[in-house]
Amino acid sequence: MAELSPIKLAVIGLGKIARDQHLPALAKSPAFKLVGAASPKGTLDGLPSFSDIETLRKDGPEFAAVAICTTPQVRYAIARYALGQGLHVLLEKPPGVTVSEVLELADLATRAGVTLFAAWHSRHAPAVEPARAWLLGRKILNVHVIWKEDVRVWHPGQKWIWQAGGLGVFDPGINALSILTHILPHGIALIEAELAFPRNCETPIAAKLALDSKGAPINMDLDFRQTSRPTWDIRVETDAGRLALSMGGESMTVDGHPVTLDTSAEYASVYVHFADLIRHKEPTVRHRRLGSGSDAVT
Repeated sequence: MAELSPIKLAVIGLGKIARDQHLPALAKSPAFKLVGAASPKGTLDGLPSFSDIETLRKDGPEFAAVAICTTPQVRYAIARYALGQGLHVLLEKPPGVTVSEVLELADLATRAGVTLFAAWHSRHAPAVEPARAWLLGRKILNVHVIWKEDVRVWHPGQKWIWQAGGLGVFDPGINALSILTHILPHGIALIEAELAFPRNCETPIAAKLALDSKGAPINMDLDFRQTSRPTWDIRVETDAGRLALSMGGESMTVDGHPVTLDTSAEYASVYVHFADLIRHKEPTVRHRRLGSGSDAVT
């Protein structure tokens, strides 16, 4: 069988997440070839770089896919343009500021016959699939989530996160929610929330949430003010034992006993899945392999 040629891809947005995660993953990926970038700030050494996707498309090299790593507030317009150009699109989390934005993008992707992949990277953590399998058939009694980190470490000098659409503490908190909605056998509903806002900011710095999953209470404690080592923990009590995930799904225990896991990196897995969606797409088929709901439209 002939070896498949790498898919030519451009990165849109060269901020911290692109440089920390996407560029290293792409450098090791045999499925993709990085050919250029578009960002109002920053360039890629040795590769064509432009200030916006329109100029990159007009004056840059040919490419078939983009990874959109911009701030959430500008992601929708860029994705609309990319899909209109017939490009396959990977969206960093969150895929949009509103659900209606994402639904519109999904419709555009379907009509264009291309892949739109909402890349919930935390669902690719090594403990997530084993946790989902272990919880199947068990009755959930309660869930407790502690998700705390230092915003100055993970978003240094980034004003956008405190502006409307920037999510604040829900930028990391959405990682916990993406794991929960994947591993729990039933959906979740918000009951009440207490949000803490810094002065002159439009998004919260901390939140306490009460949710429900088919009668099982879920308590979430999110905080951007923890200056010590991050805490990214999920504990699930069931009628047949206790499941615990720590460090964002990097490790897992059952009744206090460690579970042996694969060691695949999240973003490497993200790009494996993106390539698979592109190469094996069927028009208007929704792929559900990595979630209880759709994570891609092709």
